[in-house]
Amino acid sequence: MQINLRGKNVPVSDSLKNYVEKKLSKLTRYFDSIQEAQVVVSTVSDCYTVEVTIPLNGGIILRGEEMSRENYYEAVDLVSEKLEKQIHKYRTKLYRKLRHKGLKDLITEMGDDTKKEERIIVKRKHFPIKPMLIDEAIMQMNLLGHDFFVFSNAETGQANVLYRRKDGNYGLIEPEY
Repeated sequence: MQINLRGKNVPVSDSLKNYVEKKLSKLTRYFDSIQEAQVVVSTVSDCYTVEVTIPLNGGIILRGEEMSRENYYEAVDLVSEKLEKQIHKYRTKLYRKLRHKGLKDLITEMGDDTKKEERIIVKRKHFPIKPMLIDEAIMQMNLLGHDFFVFSNAETGQANVLYRRKDGNYGLIEPEY
């Protein structure tokens, strides 16, 4: 498995790189098809954060993010456990489908899934987008009581999406052209 490890404003030591490779290589015992993993380590205030993204065959993406107040090694342990649970759940689901139906039925059903689960738009909203700073967008989102907010970033002039994370902080999605 190829592991792309990078640090966001944090130098990545060789010992951390070896530890991440050791932990994530254990995941290949579940799927031989795991070819690569994207790992990002960062520090947010006094927390050490590790994000791992693993693309699987069939368009499935496993993603885990964990924080630790101790060090990166503990965060790597937590995120590898989380990914292991996700893989186990995914494998169990696949195994059950294969056990109850023949492979041909499964392939046919997978082709029909798009027809069965067609989603339709049931509501549309139109609203004016005025350019604003990120702080203004956070305030507006909190005033509305929403978990996300679409706005035009006054600094870049592009449409951005601001969202509230599980840890209470905010995330910002910026388009890349």
